[in-house]
Amino acid sequence: MISMHIKLNAHLLSAQPGYRAAGIHRYIDHLLREIRAAAPDDWRFTAMVGARNQVQYPGVEMRRASLDTESPLRRILWEQLVQPWALAGCDLHHALAFVAPFALQVPAVVTVYDLSFIHYPERLPKSRRLYLSQATRYTCTHARRVIAISKSTAADVAASLDVSPDKIDVAPPGCDLTLFKPLPPAQVAEFRQAQGLPERFWLFIGTLEPRKNLPVLLEAYAALPHQERLPLILAGGKGWDYEPIFAAVERYGLTDEVHFPGYISADMLPFWYNAAEAFIYPSVFEGFGIPVLEAMACGTPVLVSDASSLPEVAGDAGMCVPPHDPAAWSVALRRIYADDAWRAEARQMGLQRAEIFTWRATAEATIASYKRALGLEE
Repeated sequence: MISMHIKLNAHLLSAQPGYRAAGIHRYIDHLLREIRAAAPDDWRFTAMVGARNQVQYPGVEMRRASLDTESPLRRILWEQLVQPWALAGCDLHHALAFVAPFALQVPAVVTVYDLSFIHYPERLPKSRRLYLSQATRYTCTHARRVIAISKSTAADVAASLDVSPDKIDVAPPGCDLTLFKPLPPAQVAEFRQAQGLPERFWLFIGTLEPRKNLPVLLEAYAALPHQERLPLILAGGKGWDYEPIFAAVERYGLTDEVHFPGYISADMLPFWYNAAEAFIYPSVFEGFGIPVLEAMACGTPVLVSDASSLPEVAGDAGMCVPPHDPAAWSVALRRIYADDAWRAEARQMGLQRAEIFTWRATAEATIASYKRALGLEE
């Protein structure tokens, strides 16, 4: 195998914990942890990050910018004005989040997580939305390969950006099974007590925004008899246009049964998944749906929308429901409440399915995409 030097734009690696340290950050972080081991021995990797980022990865050289790129504007300026010079001497550039430099002089691969900025344009300021949509389209058109994180996203990229499906590879996220796993019952009981949680409850985790489809879930929940519904916990930070969610809680008189604990840090997520009787994810649009995978890895039965990438994640282990049918959601909620046998089976099937998604497999799929981009297919 010919020696290759790959430079990766990892500026979306967060230098501090918090809301931004989810999603894309976690994908990049785990990919960089595994990429050296998945690659040919004589390949070199350089990850370019912001000035404040002090993280290290085995076998990956870290190149820190001279400026802090935590702010979107500074990151875009670095991306387009400084990065072309920083890529000198490499054989391939991997744009790890949507956009490569317009003045790119080396072959490129780009990762696309979802196209929510096209389908839900209201979530971003107009200037950022225009930059992201136009730059992503340009990058995907000119890159040698495009990596999508699900088959659903791959199909969306092909249709929405007019990219040939033959040019798109799929590298799904993995799941850290050392973190997301069934916990000892005593540990879970202690967590419930510390958080003031009931013995039985249903859980959603995600940003509170329109595409999560929570008003439909709340309508279905409100239609259940009181004796056939569990407390519902909707955890996550407030996104954009979240007011209809709280308005639905008020409209249906659910303030005593629906609770909003806010953003949950990554280290606490396994406790919440383990404590819940079922994980409910009614979203209508996801690049992948990592919370569903994490819940299954913790042994929690999952109920998800039959939409976007979610059936790819849940497979036969989860119960899938049409996203815009409140009556169907009510039926599903009643079943997960009463059907002990289904919950036991879903737990076991979810644990088995979660084992399929590994970060090493993500890295291996990424290396395979590099080889295609470089004409080195075996």
